[in-house]
Amino acid sequence: MDEKPRVVYWLDNNLYLNITNRCSNNCWFCFRNFKQGVGGFNLKLREEPALAEVVRELEAALALGHWKEIVFCGFGEPTARLDILVEVTRWIRNHVGAVIVRVDTNGHGYWLNDGRDVVRELKMAGVDKVSVSLNGWGEETYGANCRPEFEGAFEIVKDFVKKAVEGDLQVEISAVRMPEVDIEKVQEIAKSLNVPLRIREYVPGFW
Repeated sequence: MDEKPRVVYWLDNNLYLNITNRCSNNCWFCFRNFKQGVGGFNLKLREEPALAEVVRELEAALALGHWKEIVFCGFGEPTARLDILVEVTRWIRNHVGAVIVRVDTNGHGYWLNDGRDVVRELKMAGVDKVSVSLNGWGEETYGANCRPEFEGAFEIVKDFVKKAVEGDLQVEISAVRMPEVDIEKVQEIAKSLNVPLRIREYVPGFW
């Protein structure tokens, strides 16, 4: 494991941006509960990076090769730092060629940023895609698996998906394959929202 906490890391052909460790969910299965990071990278931030630090590390990583996607995904919810997310995306659009920019999100952006049109800001900045995590098929199952810090989270996630579709972003729902998640029921929700479902394999902890 890399000892230095990383803001920018990479897996396969994608670059990932770890801009915060804050999250409005406390999913019991999240591997940040039992691991320091992924792929040999330490993602446990000591403090949240400023815009200049993100850009500096991103520039260095971009020089290492050709990347398929740049993804906002780390040990926290990217929309918890919407301003940084938007500014970094604008920088990417101004300084990098044709690259896909994706945000992996829990779909709580509107609750975290009351009064702001989150989808419009993402689209205007240059975000192409959002992957929205949905590990439940109703308020009860979503609450049990994801343990959000507010009530009504399941409907807020669905509303985010609807807004993202209406806002002309590429949208997918993601779910973790594990006994506590009924994939068929989540698939039904994805179909009702007219978006694809991407299934992620569960990474078990070692206690």
